[in-house]
Amino acid sequence: MTQELIDLRKSILEGRYNDALAIVDELEGMSRQAILRNIQSYLKILLIHLIKNQIEQRLTKSWANSIRNSVREIKKLNLQDNRTSYYVKVDEWETMLDDEFEEAISLASEEVRDGLYSPYELMDLVDREQIINTAKSLLFLTYDYSVKELFSVVNDYLTQLPGGKDWQIKKR
Repeated sequence: MTQELIDLRKSILEGRYNDALAIVDELEGMSRQAILRNIQSYLKILLIHLIKNQIEQRLTKSWANSIRNSVREIKKLNLQDNRTSYYVKVDEWETMLDDEFEEAISLASEEVRDGLYSPYELMDLVDREQIINTAKSLLFLTYDYSVKELFSVVNDYLTQLPGGKDWQIKKR
């Protein structure tokens, strides 16, 4: 990125404004890609913990924290600087979740029931559609609530997951 900034400065100083605009477009694209990669990382964490929750039929404090944190961080990253539009639109989550699902399965297989299942076995055990739908429901909340409000809203949602009622009782 440093070279792009040097080239941008040089283009402006030399009056090559079309070149400067092309560099600005390139920098914007690089920034967008970096944000989308960060969002994908949080999606993977979200999926891993939803997979563990579904298979083990329980919700630990740590998993709840990871789910809640992932949703809140995605909200922060997804909201563009203008505060009125999003990098990922509501109808684009399915594709992104599908892209991250297999890697999430692989990573979750190391943790579910202390690594009892291979990624292939775990893939056969999970209800992929249910996990994707749960993840989308959580992600859709990011369009309606502020980061601050998400803390409580996601907590309420977590009580609906397997083991969520037990988690709710323990957190008091």
